[in-house]
Amino acid sequence: MKHLLSIMLLLLGSLTAGCAQTKNTGTGFDSENLKITWELIGNNTPDDRHSLSALTLTNTGQQPLPASGWSLYFNSSPSFQPKDTSAPVKVEHINGNLLRLTPTKNFKSIPAGGSLRLEFVSRGQVINATDAPEGFYLVWNNNPTKGLPVQEVTYTTPDRDKNETLWVAAKKIYNQNKSIQDIPFDKLPEIFPTPVKYEETGKSFTLTPAIPLVTDAAFKSEAELLATYLSSVFGEKPSIQASGQGKAIRLQQQDGFAPEGYALQVSPDGIAISASTPAGIFYGIQSLKTMIPPAALAGMPSSVSITGVQVTDEPRFGHRAFMVDVARNFQPKQQLLKVLDLMALYKLNVLHFHMSDDEGWRLEIPALPELTEVGSKRGHTLDNKKNLQPSYASGPSVENTTGSGYYSKADFIEILKYADERHIRVIPEIETPGHARAAIKAMDARYERLMKEGKEAEAKQYLLRDLNDKSVYQSVQNWNDNVIDVALPSTYNFLETVVDEILKMYKEAGAPIETIHFGGDEVPKGVWEKSPAALAVIKNNPEVENTDDLWYYYFGKINDMLKERNLYLSGWEEIGLKKVKENGRTVYVPNPEFADENFHVDVWNNLTGAEDLAYKLANAGYKVVLTNVTNLYLDLAYQKDYDEPGLYWGGFLDVDKPFYFIPYDYLKNTKEDSRGEPVDRSIFKNKVRLTEEGKENIVGLQAPLWSEMVRSPERMEYMLLPKLLAVAERAWAKNPAWATEADPAKSEAMYNEAWSEFANVLGKRELPRLDVYARGFLYRIPSPGAVVENGKVYANIQLPGLVIRYTTDGSEPTASSQIYKSPITAKGTIKLKAFTTTGRSGRVTTVQNP
Repeated sequence: MKHLLSIMLLLLGSLTAGCAQTKNTGTGFDSENLKITWELIGNNTPDDRHSLSALTLTNTGQQPLPASGWSLYFNSSPSFQPKDTSAPVKVEHINGNLLRLTPTKNFKSIPAGGSLRLEFVSRGQVINATDAPEGFYLVWNNNPTKGLPVQEVTYTTPDRDKNETLWVAAKKIYNQNKSIQDIPFDKLPEIFPTPVKYEETGKSFTLTPAIPLVTDAAFKSEAELLATYLSSVFGEKPSIQASGQGKAIRLQQQDGFAPEGYALQVSPDGIAISASTPAGIFYGIQSLKTMIPPAALAGMPSSVSITGVQVTDEPRFGHRAFMVDVARNFQPKQQLLKVLDLMALYKLNVLHFHMSDDEGWRLEIPALPELTEVGSKRGHTLDNKKNLQPSYASGPSVENTTGSGYYSKADFIEILKYADERHIRVIPEIETPGHARAAIKAMDARYERLMKEGKEAEAKQYLLRDLNDKSVYQSVQNWNDNVIDVALPSTYNFLETVVDEILKMYKEAGAPIETIHFGGDEVPKGVWEKSPAALAVIKNNPEVENTDDLWYYYFGKINDMLKERNLYLSGWEEIGLKKVKENGRTVYVPNPEFADENFHVDVWNNLTGAEDLAYKLANAGYKVVLTNVTNLYLDLAYQKDYDEPGLYWGGFLDVDKPFYFIPYDYLKNTKEDSRGEPVDRSIFKNKVRLTEEGKENIVGLQAPLWSEMVRSPERMEYMLLPKLLAVAERAWAKNPAWATEADPAKSEAMYNEAWSEFANVLGKRELPRLDVYARGFLYRIPSPGAVVENGKVYANIQLPGLVIRYTTDGSEPTASSQIYKSPITAKGTIKLKAFTTTGRSGRVTTVQNP
């Protein structure tokens, strides 16, 4: 079975200008006639630590592909190398994940209609399709600045029979779903996330567009948002009044509530929402919105029955965050606004805006135009002077809308206003000192421009690297030039200018800002060791003894800069760590120097050896945002399955992982290791536990969506949903009873009951709502589980409410195929699929009933 990936459709811009240059003038070969096929041969190499794959180059044209005079660029791991030393090609690592394949003297031209199959070895096993090389483009030696996308790239799916371990078994999915009970729609709670107190009275209210909104003056903005939403439900906007008698939706200001708390009462006489703050009233409104049945959103009803309830509610954590990475791959402004609508509905209140990284700088800074003129574009380049090199299949054209793109000052102000109206704080991240290649290259371009103009002092004003630095290093992502030199005064000139420009945008938007995130993660060994500027700082500052100490020097200066602007520092966990020697080994421990400085650290690492790191930092006095990779990284694949998109270095993450996450004792409910295998609980025996003081320093939860493999709004929504709903539940709802139950058997029974209710709420209420809410979301639809027992096929689904349809003739199930209601007795090939209320479907589950 084969599928064609339309990766290069994103690169059409490179074909509009200079189209004739696709043909090599010396040979007549047209690059459009090169076809590439990739196939996985297997993971069973002698050491089981490598994979074997093949690239087949096919000439579909009339002229031969010449034996020399060209290079083939693509993105993959630098370990992707020819299997044999006598291979007719060699592969060079350019930088990051960009490789270049060139023919050797052993390469023979490929005649018209001919093919050449090449085998390659890569470090690590291939687990899913994200491991494949991608982003292929051709460059002729006689026109080295022009990259030409390969139009046809085919990825051959491995033979299932020979590679069973690459696919999750239908029986395993079935067993995972067995504990989920079907709960009738009318027995499900109608407010999500779960409120603190929820009671149904049995006395409903009939809501129509004629029902006015009567609001206290403090809540006029929130009333306007509610009225606009109700107009989308009824097709008619209700009136907003300052006072009035009779039936109404009343927004009432009342003292005594928590900052984001509210009370909601629905009776036959009307709807009353009370709160002390606009944020509280806003969340009460979101609860009311989830009480409107999903079916009503699709049909413009004349009235809607709202269940009678009495609700008192407030969030468990004040920091409920989603991190969007638009640096690795860009997302259009309208998609961010849509995500803000989603966050608001489910009461998430922080957007962590990861707008800069090695692969892109995405925010216009008027004082430093090169940041977007150079740093926001990716395309073929020999020197990175006009744009950055391709990454993550962005290809040779700077017109690629995922590799290239940025938000103008006006765009960002619009985003800030939109978020603020929905009580969402936006935290901008300026990744430093590592993950900063886009900024470094942009400031190099500025330096070169001004030097040509004879303005040497101005040219050096914002340089981010020591021009005489001979240090050698390689980052985790294989970059050798992505770390800012923290010893340069120009580095701080740059950061102060960027910060001040960003603050101006917040001020113009009228949006609050309390912190800026300065990254701080994954700075590799070897940086600054041969930087004259760094060596001078070490020589002239007694407190800086070596290059490791430059870390504390840097974040001390950044902290002082932010405090001058009444801001506190946020960053990844490394900003709160210190290197020390223990038993001859270098280890990281909480740094006491910054423990009382109100540093907010996003702690992602809870992998082997660092399982308790978040608790160590919280116990030491740091404000911790739990960002655990194993339970909260939304870019991880839902399951261990070759066809399931997403990364897997931190494990696999289905919707249950964030749901069963216990913030104050996540070691208790850790069930899998990073390979998806049952965890050995003995490894937790001597791990640090959270103290009572440490609990006070857990400020909230955050779910990141890194975008290496997220190249479209559709893929973004697939990776985001429904997992984000589990994050929202755990961040808002009170600590569940099953989390504190000491008896393991009782805890498991209580968990299964809660998990069943949650799965039913998602499948029957929230996913149907998301089919139409904010123009609809393309969430992931799980595959059915299935098992053959006693000659019958039994099937189930993770999220009740989705409809399983099946066929018995080997054909693909459609929206009109038979609905699964009872065990299937037909023999042969049975194919099953889950469908939504709108007819969308997930992947097929196939079983054989002999």
